[in-house]
Amino acid sequence: MAVAPATAGDAPAGGQNYGTRSYRGYVLLSLTLVYTLNFIDRNLLGVVAQPIIAEFGLTDTEYGFLNGPPFALFYALMGIPIAIAADRYNRVVIMALCIAIWSLMTALCGFASSFVFLLIARVGVAIGEAGGTPPSNSIIADYFKPKSRANALGIFAMGVTLGGALANAFGGPIAGLTDETVVGFFSSIGVGDIHEQLGWGQNFGWRFAFIALGLPGVIIALVLLFTVKEPPRGFSDPPGVQRVQKASITETLKELGSKPTFWTMSLGAALVALVGYGLFGFQAPMMQRLHGMSPGTFALQYGVPLSLISAVGTFAGGYLAEQLSPRSPTAVAWLPAVGLGLAIPLYIWGFYLEPGTMQLVVWGAGAAAHYSYLGAQYTIGQGVVSQRSRASAIAILLFIIALIGNGLGPQIVGILSDMFMKMQIDAAGMGDVLTTTICRGRDLSALSEAQQAVCVSAYGEGLRQSMAATVLFFIPAAAFYLLAALTLKKDMVAKPI
Repeated sequence: MAVAPATAGDAPAGGQNYGTRSYRGYVLLSLTLVYTLNFIDRNLLGVVAQPIIAEFGLTDTEYGFLNGPPFALFYALMGIPIAIAADRYNRVVIMALCIAIWSLMTALCGFASSFVFLLIARVGVAIGEAGGTPPSNSIIADYFKPKSRANALGIFAMGVTLGGALANAFGGPIAGLTDETVVGFFSSIGVGDIHEQLGWGQNFGWRFAFIALGLPGVIIALVLLFTVKEPPRGFSDPPGVQRVQKASITETLKELGSKPTFWTMSLGAALVALVGYGLFGFQAPMMQRLHGMSPGTFALQYGVPLSLISAVGTFAGGYLAEQLSPRSPTAVAWLPAVGLGLAIPLYIWGFYLEPGTMQLVVWGAGAAAHYSYLGAQYTIGQGVVSQRSRASAIAILLFIIALIGNGLGPQIVGILSDMFMKMQIDAAGMGDVLTTTICRGRDLSALSEAQQAVCVSAYGEGLRQSMAATVLFFIPAAAFYLLAALTLKKDMVAKPI
């Protein structure tokens, strides 16, 4: 592998890309792989959601809590100090350490013996993942000059949707493995009775999915550490840009205080994330409840295609922004608003279609329009501040997105699902004999056929109505992106060259 010709101590050239073209491509590919791994481990919980709900007897509100607030809170709180460290110290070393932490904690999720155990392991994943994105954005900004950053960050942002695709592609089938197959694997490495020692019971394929997808991250961390070169800070900025090595969080906030574009864009991105995390966390359970799809079937027939289509939408958004920016400098802000407006009817229509090609096409079109915004949030987030504050600015952005998006998205979908489920039971005239707890039970044989039918319908329809209602958060999100477009030209520091 070729290495960059300059060293981290060389004086920045200004307005140039760093390193050879092939090496920049390798670095961008490596960072995108890390970002993809981040979302594989983060999204795996959604892929195996229904088995976990059944294993621990969770309500949708409880599962939404597991998938939302604690993860988001620790991800947000740890992101800022890690980003501050990334603005001062070696970013590659910081990232490698964080990758190893979140990968090991992902594997630990597979050993969870209780809801609380699983919750603590998920918090560990959040702490590690907090150190992935801010340093990556800062490194990309030093490898690529402003003119090329939108496209580079668009490629990097594909890690979100590629991670979702791979979480489905591997997590779904692995979770569907029989207990005998999993035991056979453990036997081949000398721990064939581990399931008995840990009291796993039955149907523990979902546990093996966490273990199998978590541990390889440790190897990736080592590869990153020894092959990616730390670039000089501010190397690719235009000549004349002041290059200061350190920026406190207070200084970064002060700089952002005069940049309304950052705040309106951040609120828009947070609301989009609210919908995205909410939908991803519950889309597999919705199809399993409505149409009887197993996790593995949904993952391969819907999860993988939807994630890949979303990745295409992410790339297309970054590409279009770069192509339109010479004629419309605010395109990077208003294009996401257009995409979100298109996504609303497509998503809702897709949810109510019967399984098949038509549903996948409509649902996929909504996902492509939805995820076209991702490159924009990073381009604007780091483009409105000086190079010394980029990692901290992205950490603040991710703090807002985590608390509102990841923190509230799954929780809102879960609360609405339980509420709409109760409304469905009441509408069927059985509110006096049936409860949501009864209808969620594993064994409904004690109920009459009519009661069983109401339970099954309400369990699935309540979640579908919740998903459709959550999509409407795209309306205020689009409005915030349009507001960002109004002030973008004035606030941008990184001008295309």
